[in-house]
Amino acid sequence: MKTIIPSHISAVQLQQVMQTALSPRPIALASTINAKGEINLSPFSFFNMFSTVPPIVIISPSRRVRDNTTKHTLENLKEVPELVIGNVNFEMVQQVSLTSTEYEDGINEFIKSGLTMKPADIVKPPLISESPVNFECKVLEIKSLGELGGAGNLVIAEIAKIHINEKYLDENGNLDQKKLDLVARLGGNFYSRNNENNIFEVPKPLVTKGIGYDQLPNEIKQSHIFTGNDLGMLANVEILPIGRFSSEKDVHLLAQNYLKNNEIENAWNVLKSD
Repeated sequence: MKTIIPSHISAVQLQQVMQTALSPRPIALASTINAKGEINLSPFSFFNMFSTVPPIVIISPSRRVRDNTTKHTLENLKEVPELVIGNVNFEMVQQVSLTSTEYEDGINEFIKSGLTMKPADIVKPPLISESPVNFECKVLEIKSLGELGGAGNLVIAEIAKIHINEKYLDENGNLDQKKLDLVARLGGNFYSRNNENNIFEVPKPLVTKGIGYDQLPNEIKQSHIFTGNDLGMLANVEILPIGRFSSEKDVHLLAQNYLKNNEIENAWNVLKSD
């Protein structure tokens, strides 16, 4: 196994490893404004939600690795501690990428990217019309993590208002994960797309209490057919079926086909040898 001590490699190398391994990361398209009224728009993949009550999100405009300079977003937030965060879907990803261009101070990336400004209700920076969801946020704290190139600056912000484009709602009025078609950031120039062709569901073991891997019969645990995912699904049942279990390869392959379709009960029925 390859091992790395972060302090033993360059900041550029460390960034490449971390951004590739710690992915996919959601993208925050951050709209900010400075004291002079100049608007900035920039994407950040150092971003996520960290609390529901209160509703807290954090972005991190890091110091640039190559020259240790800070980003306009960070400087704007120090002057006007408000921002709008729009999420990013496939329809707008190329325009969002354009907003990451390091234009001179005072340049409005809305204009450069062709994205549309819309007045917010509570904060000064504008909403992003093309984003499926916009969050109006008030900054609670900016915490510096260091002074060297690559150091993050945690912008802790509380959501004050949420705007949702109704075209992304399902018949019950809830956000539809499939319709959103969100993109996420990977390492280098890579992104991932999250639509109905590649998202999948895994039932959460919150209501039921699975028997666990340790309670699986040896005929199942020692199978050369089942993957770790297969065994995890088989172990997520509340009661182990009564009976003997087959160790036959063909039986395990048939059960595995049921597992691919989330048919766990049918998989267990096949595995029972009597």
